[in-house]
Formats: sequence, structure tokens, C-alpha cells
Amino acid sequence: MKKVLFVCIENSNRSQMAQAFAQIYGNGQVTGYSAGSIPSGRVNPKAIAAMQQLGYDLSTHASKSLDEVREYAPYDAVVTMGCGDACPWMPAKQHIDWQIPDPRHMEGEEFNQIRDLIARKVKDLLSII
Repeated sequence: MKKVLFVCIENSNRSQMAQAFAQIYGNGQVTGYSAGSIPSGRVNPKAIAAMQQLGYDLSTHASKSLDEVREYAPYDAVVTMGCGDACPWMPAKQHIDWQIPDPRHMEGEEFNQIRDLIARKVKDLLSII
């Protein structure tokens, strides 16, 4: 079983959706995790709605800190998503940085474009780990 950790600042949008896509596209061979360098404590309702459009219930997810997922290390890949220097090192075979805009203040189609970008990047990642 491969393990992938997605990290952003708040763990309320990008990393949550990436974790969901890892579960969706992982075909039972990948476990997705997500965490935030400064977690907000909640999953953004916009992210929940965007994933609901694809039939995935993100409302079952929780915003987590890096300390809460450290026990699952080492990971096959750790993907940072715009947290920059705030993301501490986590044991992994590979570290990847995706510069994905934070969709927190985006609406509708613009938010969904970020969701779809994350979906493509996760699918590509899973094909190489």
C-alpha cells in the first residue's frame, strides 16, 4: 500500500481535495493523508460542495496538523501545495512542491478549476509512485 501526504497551510481546501482524489484514483492501492502547517480546524464548505459535485463526501474529513499525521511516516511522497517555508520536513521517499493557488476566496467555476487541476496532478502523481 502506497502512502501519500498532501500538505497546505490550513488543510481546509487544496490538501483535503488532493487526499480525496488519492482515495478516488488510488484503486485501493494508495492511502491519502492531508495536513496543514497551520490548520484551520475545519474543511471549507466550498471544498465540500465542489467535491460533492463529483460524488465525494468531503464532509467526513477533518482539518489536521502535521503532528497528527507524523505517525504514518515515512510516506512514499509528500506533496506541499503552496505552504512554502511553513512546511516542515516529513520523512518520505520523495518531496514534491505544487504551486497551486489557494482557492479559499474563489467562487464557483474558478474554485472548480483549482479542484480539477488538483485532480489531474494527483492522477499523474499516482501513475509514477
